[in-house]
Parts: sequence; structure tokens; C-alpha cells
Amino acid sequence: MLSQAEGIEEVIVFSTCNRTEFVVWGDPTLAVNSILRLLTAEYDLKLSEWNSFYRLLDDQALTHAFRVSCSLDCMCIGERQIARQVTQAWQQARNASCTGQNLDAVLQKALSVRRRVRRETALGSNFISAPNAAIQLASQIFGSLAQKSVAVIGAGHLGEMTLRTLVACGAQSVSMIGRSLDEAEQLLRRTNIKSAAFHACAFEDRWQPLSNADLVICAAAAPEFILTADDMQRLSVERKGRKLVLIDLALPRNVSPAVRAFEGVLLYDLEDLERAVEPRPGARPGEAEAEKIVAAEVQGFRKQLSAKGAGPELTALRSRLDEICRQELECFRLERGPFFKDPDRMIATVSGRIAHKIAGSLARELRGLQDPRGPKRINAGL
Repeated sequence: MLSQAEGIEEVIVFSTCNRTEFVVWGDPTLAVNSILRLLTAEYDLKLSEWNSFYRLLDDQALTHAFRVSCSLDCMCIGERQIARQVTQAWQQARNASCTGQNLDAVLQKALSVRRRVRRETALGSNFISAPNAAIQLASQIFGSLAQKSVAVIGAGHLGEMTLRTLVACGAQSVSMIGRSLDEAEQLLRRTNIKSAAFHACAFEDRWQPLSNADLVICAAAAPEFILTADDMQRLSVERKGRKLVLIDLALPRNVSPAVRAFEGVLLYDLEDLERAVEPRPGARPGEAEAEKIVAAEVQGFRKQLSAKGAGPELTALRSRLDEICRQELECFRLERGPFFKDPDRMIATVSGRIAHKIAGSLARELRGLQDPRGPKRINAGL
């Protein structure tokens, strides 16, 4: 179990449709190595893929945790779902005895900061959901959806949100494509739609509605592409060059980027939607004020931790060890160098790891001399 791995004292795994993060209390270097070993063993992680990971420590980690909880680090700034996801991940970790007083305090504080942001700022007052953004973009392209034929792939929660948004925006002809016919029909019943122009369709029978559609919105939970270049080749024969707008709301992606090569096809994914309808970063109502609140709360929380532990001493120790490593590296380069870029970087990385391990070992010894009821210094690897 990851909570018992080397360098990890407490851990929470936070996973959504577009992020997987490990929130860790412990030794940063040893914890990262333990996480990478787990991913390598369980998910066949390749060495070349390690560069896709990021690691945040101490204040940066706290800031990130608070920003995520406040929905400042989301694709749709101000969304409300993220707080439920954070709470669920925390509860699962507590049920598995993977957290203790340290991460519990961090998560409790993160959620209280979110409540303050909601109470004191306008963040989220003009929140635009992904389905709303999709319909806004489609309306910009077509002018009106009233006379357009629309197909929605996916009859889950996101598909339902999309359908309801389409109805509210005046769409009059929609084909709802589910994994099965029964799934699609159930969605139409839940939304109380009885118009004959709203059709339920099983995925295996998708070709006719896709051939007739002016707009296709993909919102299915699928591990791989459900609309490929081969599918588009088949559809293009029947469509005869008619314009088709594809909006992919799913993560992982539902639509292969290769379909962009077909004449008359316009494909938009979530990043395209963000650029098209979201205001520039910092311009959303309440965003700047929320960032200031997060920064102030991080500083206040760190002071509380430092007052109860040996935080300043350990920070100074780590800084001194880093300085010694830098000095010794410079001497080594002068005596034996110069080195090529990759070997030089590797030497610097190894020396840094040694310094962190020494600091971590001394930190654990110092912690044994402190009041066991007091919190320890936060080293949160994300």
C-alpha cells in the first residue's frame, strides 16, 4: 500500500477526468521515488514519461491544494463540482487510514478557504459549464440551433447536462445516442422530452443521425476514440461535403484529431472551447480577489505549522545543505569539467537528492524529540 511506502507518512490520491495527483506528507524525494515505483510496477510507467509529472513542495503544494479546492486550477474556473471531488477523495483516504492529523488539517483548511472565497468574492457567479460553452460556440457558428439537426453522443451525466442546455437554447431536433437504446430512452424520459423530433438511438445505430447532423456533441465516458478518421471517411460519403461541427467535451477525448483533415469538418475540444468562450486568466469576476485570499491563507497556515514544529530550523538546514552542494559542484566542474549538458544535469540532480535525504533523515530524528501532538513540517509532493 502506498501509505506504507518509503518516505510517505500520509497520502491522498485525487483523481478526476483531467488530473491525477498524489498529495503526500513525508520526505519529498523518498515519497516521489515510492510513487514512481508504484506507477512503474502497476501501470508500466516508462522512464521517458517521468518528465510529464510535476512536483510541488511546501508553500507551492499548499497553494496548489487551496487553489484546486477553490476551483482556481480548473478548466472551467469557478465550477462547483471540484469541492465535492476533493471531499470524496479525502473521505476515501480517511476510510483507508491513509491520512492523519497533518493532511486532515491541510484538507480541512483548503475547504474552509474555499468557503471564504465563495463568501467574499464573485468567483463562480458567471460560471460557464462545458455544455454551456459548447452551445455558446455552436450558436456563434450557426446563429440559431432551432433549424439545425443535432446529435449528442453519451447518455451519462455530461450528456444529460448537454441535452438540457440544448433544450433551453431552443434546439428542436436532437438525436440522443447512448450505449444502448434503453439508456438513451431513459435519458429522454428523465428530461421529460416528448417531442417527436427528439430521438433515442443506440450507439451501434449511430450512422444515420450522424449523417444528418449539422452539430455533433460528444460527451461519452470512453477509454478510446469513438469517432475516428475511418468513421469520418464513411460519413463523408453520405454527407457529400456538408459542413459538420464536432464539439468534444470528453476526457479522454472521444474524437480523433485526424478528423480535422476532412473537408467541411470543424472539430473543437475542451481547450478550443476555453479559448473561444472563457475570459482571459485573471479577468473572471472575483478571480483576482480569490487569488489574494489563497495567498494570505497559505502564509497564515504555514505560520501556524511553524509555530508548532521545527519548521524554520529544518528549512534553514535544507537551505544550508543545498548551498554546500552547489559549492562542491562548482569546484567539481572546475577540477573535472566542463561536462556535457545531460551528465552535468544528472550530477546536479543526484547531489540534490542526497542533500534532501540527509535533511529528511535529520528531520525525522528531530521530530522524535518534539511533542507528538504537534504537526510536522509539510512536504507535499503532488
